[in-house]
Parts: sequence; structure tokens; C-alpha cells
Amino acid sequence: MTPPREPDEPTGATGRRTDTDAVDRANRAFYEALERGDFELLTTLWLAPEDVSYTEDSDEADDTSVSCVHPGWPVLTGRGEVLRSYVLIMANTEYIQFFLTDVRISVVADTALVTCTENILSGGPAPEEGGELGPLLGQRVVATNVFRRTRDGWKLWSHHASPVLAEDAPEDGPEDEDTPS
Repeated sequence: MTPPREPDEPTGATGRRTDTDAVDRANRAFYEALERGDFELLTTLWLAPEDVSYTEDSDEADDTSVSCVHPGWPVLTGRGEVLRSYVLIMANTEYIQFFLTDVRISVVADTALVTCTENILSGGPAPEEGGELGPLLGQRVVATNVFRRTRDGWKLWSHHASPVLAEDAPEDGPEDEDTPS
């Protein structure tokens, strides 16, 4: 159900720009909460049933079930299952930083789609008690984040992340041994 717009709310191209900026802020807040290990903030960024107005004659409750796919994980469905996954990730990740590239945002009515590349730098716990941070690892992941407009702003409805496979050879390919140098 689309919430009514306030009379002074911008429409047209200006309204789309405002929505795009708001979605961009919500998307960045999601990654910043992960970087800081701020589970309380992360929880407020995900869509909850109370974020959506229901009508008695519709089955909109089914439309608010969040989902998440972490790289290599099965589909997680439901707010509790998704949020538990982030508790596990935060508990087992000493350091994580996201450098987002290729960010594209599309807003249609009360739904927004964000695609991006997550360039991730992460480190595990120290190998020994009292030691420094474990080795830092880098990886690239492509992600799709779907947001839904609520009374309190844009909330994350779905997150799907897939690893980018490393290339084995340069784009030109390996040189043929029979080719003179």
C-alpha cells in the first residue's frame, strides 16, 4: 500500500532525486553499521512488519518478509533469521571495511533497487591470545539491496551478495610458447 504523499513533498525529477539520495543514505548506513559492528543500528535498518500499513482485506504481511543471501550461504528468510546471521558475522569478524563501487540506484514508487560492488577488506581474530589482528583478506562481491519506503524512511527488504570469481589469466591471455618474443 502506498502511503499518501504530503502536499509539500517534492514530485517529478526533484522528488526522484530526493528519493535516490535518501536510498543512497540508507544503503551507506547499512554498510557503516556492519563496519562498526553496530547491531542495534543494523536492526533498525531492516524492514519490520510494523513499518508497513496493512489493510484488513489484504495479505500485505507476506510482502514484508525480509530475505538475505550472504556469499556461499542459502537463502535466509524472515527478520529473525536474517538478523541472527548478522550477529554471527559480527561475532566472528574482527575487522571489516567496505569500499562500494559501481553503485546504481533505481526508485520506482515505494521500492528501490541498489546494485553495487562490495570491495571488502576483512580480518579475523588474532592467531594468538593478545596478538594483533589476524591477516587481512580482500574480496569482491556484487550485491543487490532492495529497499522499501516506510513512514520512517527507506528500510532494507532484501540483500543478496555473490562473490566475483577471480580471473585466472590476464585479459590478453597467456602468451603462446611458440610465439617469438
